[in-house]
Amino acid sequence: MTRNVAVLLAGGVGSRVGLDIPKQLIKVAGKTLLEHTLQALHDHPDVDEVVVMMTPGHTDAVRDITRKGGYPKVTAILEGGETRNDTTQRAIDHLTATGDASATRILLHDAVRPLVTPRIIGECFTALQSYPAVDVAIPSADTIIEVGADDTIASIPPRAALRRGQTPQAFRLDILAKAYEIASGDPDFTATDDCSVVLKYLPDEPIIVVHGDDRNMKVTEPIDVYIADKLFQLTGIDLPRASDDAGYRAALEGRTMVVFGGSYGIGADIAELARSYGATVLSFSRSTTGTDVGKRADIAAAAKEAIAKTGSIDFVVNTAGVLHRGELLETTEETIYAATDINYLGPIFIAQEFYPHLAASKGALLLFTSSSYTRGRGGYSLYSSAKAATVNLTQALADEWADTGVRVNCINPERTATPMRTKAFGAEAPGTLLDSQTVARTSVDVLISEQSGHVYDVRKDDPFTLGD
Repeated sequence: MTRNVAVLLAGGVGSRVGLDIPKQLIKVAGKTLLEHTLQALHDHPDVDEVVVMMTPGHTDAVRDITRKGGYPKVTAILEGGETRNDTTQRAIDHLTATGDASATRILLHDAVRPLVTPRIIGECFTALQSYPAVDVAIPSADTIIEVGADDTIASIPPRAALRRGQTPQAFRLDILAKAYEIASGDPDFTATDDCSVVLKYLPDEPIIVVHGDDRNMKVTEPIDVYIADKLFQLTGIDLPRASDDAGYRAALEGRTMVVFGGSYGIGADIAELARSYGATVLSFSRSTTGTDVGKRADIAAAAKEAIAKTGSIDFVVNTAGVLHRGELLETTEETIYAATDINYLGPIFIAQEFYPHLAASKGALLLFTSSSYTRGRGGYSLYSSAKAATVNLTQALADEWADTGVRVNCINPERTATPMRTKAFGAEAPGTLLDSQTVARTSVDVLISEQSGHVYDVRKDDPFTLGD
């Protein structure tokens, strides 16, 4: 049978970002770059094994990440070489010694490209069914010029034929191993990537190109750390794959879920869906239980009641919110405090009061934001600013709680047909709004996944794909 192995190339030292640790250990959106990338490879259904090639002297950091995060597909953590090609050769040697090279497919990916998408990974393995080597690239938006030694232009290649190379690169292992074997006999051998080795030393082997993604950036310079962090915050990542009925029941049956804002709309749909798969759900809201999420005492009472009834809490969801429309200068102080208490202090109180119970169960907290969080919107500045704060709170808590196993994520639904929206905007054209049941199912998918620190967009046109 074919063996699909993802090799995580993590041999960089971070000199250009000005750190004394490898750049792949920089934290972005609550996790190290290495862990974001590892999770993307590990969680892909086409990946059978993951081998990590780490900077010499730092393999213990990877072992600590894999031990805490639970990555059973990781079969080896090895030290990389002095160069990129040395590191690839070590990976080839390890894989040829542990399996049949002719039946092994190897995908090599930079640890500092944490935003690689499942589509790219899957298309690379699919392409290997027909081609011996695969590269990933995107069109160049800029004109590329070739300069001479005196910094004058020597040529301007036609832009239409140019691509910007990314990783992953994927190969049939026996082909890659043969190319490196031939290259080892060349005293002038040098290459910056693995496809160029195959191209030079096995020119008759075709290399197919899979379309990459602008988000699949490489963190190299200091500004890249900032950009990557913003990309995680603004576009999120691809949604977890939806489970089947058996998967939902296995994840939810016998578990306890607490839902705030669970009397109608998205909250009620989440509660109903979780109950249908065997979860015990306790719903709290102002209209049914008199619970005000803006009051710590009410949140503490809800936690106490849930523990008294069930003994443990596995999932906590907060969909409670108020949307006040109007110019800020015309907003009363009473409205300001009420909106801030519910939309911002509520998530904080919920996090504080429920953390001990979620830590005990290694559970998950799910918060909700709005598309208005990406920029302030005139007419509802209180709401949009609180939702931006909720996103930052999500990522900060994911970072603070990473070592305890508590997962924190945020759902960003497109305009959704809920009573709160109808109250604020009135009746809207049929078919223009996302239905709350779709948001509810996506929310459950996120709750039962192992991911943390992410903002997940849910859209009407394609509820299973994220990103602008």
